[in-house]
Amino acid sequence: TQGEQEQLDPLCTLVHNLSDSFPSGDEDNTFTGNVNNEINGNWISAPTGSIHEARLKAKVKRRLRKNSSRDSGRGDSLSDNGDVVRSVVPPTSPKGKLLNRRSRMGKGRGLPKKGGAGGKGVWGSPGEVYDEDEVDVKDPNYDAEQENCVYETVVLPLDGETFEKTVTPIVQEYFEHGDANEVAELLAELNLGSMRGDVPMLAVSLALEAKASHRELTSRLLSELCGRVLTAADVEASFHKLLKELPDLVLDAPGAPQMLGQFIARAVADNILPKSFIDGYKGRVDSEYARSALDRAAVLLRMSRWTGLRFDSLWGSGGGQRPVNQLIKEVNLLLKEFLLSGDTVEAERCLRELEVPHFHHEFVYEAVIMVLESKGDRTLQMILQLLKSLCASTVITVDQLRRGFERVYLDMADLSIDVPCAYSLLEQFVEQSFNAGVIDKKLRDLCPCRGRKRFISEGDGGRLKLSSY
Repeated sequence: TQGEQEQLDPLCTLVHNLSDSFPSGDEDNTFTGNVNNEINGNWISAPTGSIHEARLKAKVKRRLRKNSSRDSGRGDSLSDNGDVVRSVVPPTSPKGKLLNRRSRMGKGRGLPKKGGAGGKGVWGSPGEVYDEDEVDVKDPNYDAEQENCVYETVVLPLDGETFEKTVTPIVQEYFEHGDANEVAELLAELNLGSMRGDVPMLAVSLALEAKASHRELTSRLLSELCGRVLTAADVEASFHKLLKELPDLVLDAPGAPQMLGQFIARAVADNILPKSFIDGYKGRVDSEYARSALDRAAVLLRMSRWTGLRFDSLWGSGGGQRPVNQLIKEVNLLLKEFLLSGDTVEAERCLRELEVPHFHHEFVYEAVIMVLESKGDRTLQMILQLLKSLCASTVITVDQLRRGFERVYLDMADLSIDVPCAYSLLEQFVEQSFNAGVIDKKLRDLCPCRGRKRFISEGDGGRLKLSSY
């Protein structure tokens, strides 16, 4: 009828709009077909709420289709009331897994895994100790012979040229510090090899050209090295070589035969050479120098048995090792011998052999005291000549000379008690020393003079005034 057709036209328009809003597909066709069937078949009896429900479902389905490509795999679903229920499913994207560094166990504070000790090219967490890698027998580079190898540092043995360049500085430095233990430690670190027996030979050769104190140190060094670095056979072989090379050693040290004989006697006394060493050369010595050295050693050994000669003082003590009282006695003996002989060269040699350059101010002091005590012009001129010669040869330095004169100036009050005219003698000697160029003007002006008592006048009431001029 016309009334029914008027009611059906709006419904048809609604269904057509719903069908256009959905994209083409099986689901949409099915849904649209069901709605049409319902409308065409029993639309009059269909309630108004079913149309509203169909509209809501279409709206929800449209929303799901929009988010399907973006939220795929999240498991969204519809509830019975039409609400969206989103299940908690972890993301399946591999990129998301790599970027997420938090613990997947649901525990922790969100810090990086392993405390920052993992990853490529890292050493691990602080304090971590790694075990030694086990040898893999199946490794292609595995070598059964190297499994039990022990690796050590190899020191090459010294040849002749390298030996001299290495050991010579060690011995020369020993002459300065005198520590035999340090030399033994340095030699123990070297691979001497066949050159071991040349160590005593090199030390004695250097000592022949050095001072008496250095020769004493060399004898002590040989005694310390024997048994630690050297053997008795090495020491004996070295002295055999020294006797053979004496003609060459004499060219550099004219007294080499006598000094080598003393080295041999000292070595026998220290039990580093056998007593039969000298007897083995009887009747078999062709060199005059070797015969002189052996005779010197034999004489010293006989003197030690008969007179009790001490070999520990054979070379004398070094300058700094002797007591002060002994040095003062030797200085006085040197000056007295010079006053008797007048040999300036011999006095200079004896002063050098004392090896006490830091104690030369005592020599100057004793020389000036002798001038004051002698009360004669001869002693004054001889001492003045000696001091002038020693200062010119720089045996006595300016500093030592100044200290010696200043010590005399300070002790004049006590010296004048024993020598009443000490002040006048000192003024005379200082003035002549200045004229000879031994001392400078400043040191001359420091010379003290004795005060003199005198009366001013009769009107002063007999008072005494002290003045010096």
